[in-house]
Amino acid sequence: MAKTIKTPNEMSFLDHLEELRWHLIRSTLAVVIIGGVAFLMKGFIFDTVIFGPMMPDFPTYGVFCDFSKLLGFSEAFCNTEPEFTVQSRQMSEQFSAHIWTSIWAGFIIGFPYVLYEMWKFIAPGLYDNERQNARGFIFIASSLFFMGVLFGYYVVAPLSINFLGGYSISDSVVREIDLISYISTVRAAVIACGLIFELPIIIYFLTKIGLVTPEILRKYRKIALVVVLIISAVITPPDVASQIIVAVPILILYQISIYISKVVLKREAKKNQKKNVKSS
Repeated sequence: MAKTIKTPNEMSFLDHLEELRWHLIRSTLAVVIIGGVAFLMKGFIFDTVIFGPMMPDFPTYGVFCDFSKLLGFSEAFCNTEPEFTVQSRQMSEQFSAHIWTSIWAGFIIGFPYVLYEMWKFIAPGLYDNERQNARGFIFIASSLFFMGVLFGYYVVAPLSINFLGGYSISDSVVREIDLISYISTVRAAVIACGLIFELPIIIYFLTKIGLVTPEILRKYRKIALVVVLIISAVITPPDVASQIIVAVPILILYQISIYISKVVLKREAKKNQKKNVKSS
């Protein structure tokens, strides 16, 4: 007997939960598989990627040095020799760090597939025209996420490590940073920026459901500026140069979001106009 395929409207709440469960299972499997590959690449993941920003020859330190000179600030970024050592003080710390870093690497690299599974769950509930308008959703959202990850890794992480690793309250304190603490700093910078760069996508959907308009975004631009500066202060060292470096791309994203919101409303207005013409 042929299996009956239910449409989204015919599915019960439990059917939707079952469908969501399988999407989450497939997403988790993808993250675990990619994380397993990352686990086998221990040397590259840690020596090259994780510990890269604490090395004096990290690519962006030269750019930071030139930028700080251009703005007339101190030349703190021109001397990037690490003033701390990374240590492991617990028996299982390195193994635990290896596992969790591999899982996070699996999530970052597998992010497009995770989005794809979530999209497959949401898409059946949308109208045909809505699915067509959001055709490039996975590509755009993934591109923005990876741009944020790269920005976090090459900009925010080195700024944080350079400042926090060299900060001292007394010469009596020896700078020996725990491995987990160091990795958490790098991970937080990378993941936070990856999610922040999804702002245009968030604004797109908020505009689609009528919660946001270009007028609202323009009206609260000054408040948004303050929020951006606060975010910059939270994820970067408390110096002006670092906050400017982080705040500028976020403000650009905010301006792009205003344009996206405007385009969405124009398209909605055209659709409504066509509907009115047909009905008349």
